[in-house]
Amino acid sequence: MGSITIKCPACETKNKISDIKQHLHLRCGKCRQSLDMRSHVVPVDLGDASMDAFLQVANLPVLVDFYSPTCGPCARLSPLLDSFARQFLGRIIVAKVDTSKNPGCSAHFQIRGVPTLIFFKNGRAVEQILGLPDANQLKVKMEYFAG
Repeated sequence: MGSITIKCPACETKNKISDIKQHLHLRCGKCRQSLDMRSHVVPVDLGDASMDAFLQVANLPVLVDFYSPTCGPCARLSPLLDSFARQFLGRIIVAKVDTSKNPGCSAHFQIRGVPTLIFFKNGRAVEQILGLPDANQLKVKMEYFAG
């Protein structure tokens, strides 16, 4: 799990936010002012220890990118998913799993190659995309799952 530090626009207090909570309605820990996460959102970093629990409590659809840091197509997909994480904030949670560090997730979801994208709704896998998708086609899928 990663974290994001965001400065409150009202009191300028630095707030450390866990990436798994960035899609929630967040407030400053000091003055309780709402925090605007739109420019700070990143894909949620999931792994063997956190994925199942996260998917079970997620109140939004989740797109999980199964990737490897040494994969060229994965590296090309990463900036697009970063952009979609911001664009679809509050509608879809974008997450990622490093398959080289999380063999349990890879085995459980039968990941045979990367990148592999899986859409989840209510904790269940509902659609899978193998390989590097076209940006426009992926955006259409995101719109569909965002409702």
